[in-house]
Amino acid sequence: MNITKFGTFYRMLPNFQHHFILKMPRHAQTQHGDATVDEENIVLLKNAIYQTVPSTEPLTCTWFYNVDPNVRNYVTAIANQDLKVVLPEKRKADNTEQVEALKKARLETKALKAKRPGFSDDRYDETSYYFENGLRKVYPYYFTFTTFTKGRWVDDKILDVFSREFRAHPPEEYKRSILTGSLKVNYECVPVDYKLKHNDLLSNTVHRHEVPVTDQAITIVHMDEDIVVINKPASIPVHPCGRYRHNTVVFILAKEYNLKNLRTIHRLDRLTSGLLLFGRTPKKARLLEQQIRNRDVEKEYVCRVEGNFPDGIIECKEPIEVVSYKIGVCKVSPKGKDCSTTFEKISYNGTTSVILCKPLTGRMHQIRVHLQYLGYPIINDPLYNHEVFGPLKGRGGDIGGRTDEELVKDLIHVHNAENWLGVDEDFGSEGLILPKHDHIENGDKDVEAVSETSTIVNDDLNKIDKPLLVEEEKEQTNTVSVGTQTGHDPPDTAYNKEKTTVDEHCYECKVRFKDPKPNDLIMYLHAWKYRGPGWAYETELPNWADKAWSETAVE
Repeated sequence: MNITKFGTFYRMLPNFQHHFILKMPRHAQTQHGDATVDEENIVLLKNAIYQTVPSTEPLTCTWFYNVDPNVRNYVTAIANQDLKVVLPEKRKADNTEQVEALKKARLETKALKAKRPGFSDDRYDETSYYFENGLRKVYPYYFTFTTFTKGRWVDDKILDVFSREFRAHPPEEYKRSILTGSLKVNYECVPVDYKLKHNDLLSNTVHRHEVPVTDQAITIVHMDEDIVVINKPASIPVHPCGRYRHNTVVFILAKEYNLKNLRTIHRLDRLTSGLLLFGRTPKKARLLEQQIRNRDVEKEYVCRVEGNFPDGIIECKEPIEVVSYKIGVCKVSPKGKDCSTTFEKISYNGTTSVILCKPLTGRMHQIRVHLQYLGYPIINDPLYNHEVFGPLKGRGGDIGGRTDEELVKDLIHVHNAENWLGVDEDFGSEGLILPKHDHIENGDKDVEAVSETSTIVNDDLNKIDKPLLVEEEKEQTNTVSVGTQTGHDPPDTAYNKEKTTVDEHCYECKVRFKDPKPNDLIMYLHAWKYRGPGWAYETELPNWADKAWSETAVE
């Protein structure tokens, strides 16, 4: 049989009246605008089966590359049967309305996936921003999270699932949501002991309060028809996750720069500043992503660490293992993945050193973990420069004799008091358990938090973006200004009480959280230079990288 090659790897079904080619799923590239490939495969397969001319020979299939075993089993099962295909009967819904509701939900889900990474205009219009105390804040708004039941949830009670999987609020709050009907299954109210079934659609309407971020401006480093390069300040996640939605890079760029449907090419930690690249076309995004994956891109970071870093070039090749994906924590471990980082001291001010970092691989938290291992952690790294890793703070891999389970437990315990861990869950989870506060009355915006631990929960270790400056500052910069053509109002320069909504059942409406301090929103790690085949981008160095800088300057 002649094999036709088209693109990368494909598979052919012989004995059909019309030969055809099934495209392989694009895997990582799917997020760059080809999300319907899998659906096309299914349609092509079904059409080919029905169009086949009867034959005395058994139906056979030749497979290439890495074929999904479920698809292989499906084709094999029908291969030696009569060509009249009988598809399995779907689970019937209780009534026509439920069927239509489920179909609508699935269509909306497919439409959302097809439009990734962009969002519809009504999503951008959910709320607006205001600036206060050097922070960009979001007016509270109502939002409905939706998801289909995961396999591990089937036959579990809905209250148990939410109490276990989504720990943003205590079980009592989820119980109230179920009883009042804000948390529904298939758009219908259910009892708290309802057991979830396959394909159940869960929807939870919440009064959402987002975490504030810095009010610094996004600086456009380079922009053309294929790519957008920005200088990202610390504190803003790249895309909606955890407690962040409108206070994210993609929302701010869309609402204030009219830059929509950007493709994420690489990531930075939430607290890290510096170069961030977005593709404006799927082709460009895939090209740059491939260059990074093939290690054709040279990356240079700068950071400020404790102590006098050794002279010369120091290379660290310690493997790094992810201790917990759920809370985003890593450590040096023989069981980890190979990685390499080179460090070179730029300056020393008597107490701290500015270091040039060149990661040769791209492991999670690689620079931060290697510096911790060398004994020179970033001075304001809230995670890897902390006694939770033991008396030596993880130097030389010493985490105080804890097991991984004990370390994660200790990290969560400390987080509940200090609120610096990040969680990226997929159904409205807004971080780990919030610290307990006494309820206070609504209304007076100047009321202070009633607990010393009432600080803002910072919930993501992803990339961040810089918001725009207030009016007085914008005139003094060369950054792209807010365009009226975006159709969105610019951020308010002060809090507007008339734009605030209050929900009597909302937990966070009853609590006045303290604003984070500037040092809570920044870590002294900056993506400085990226260069690849035929291109190079560079940002200005932050002020903390100056040789004469001292900690007293920010106190």
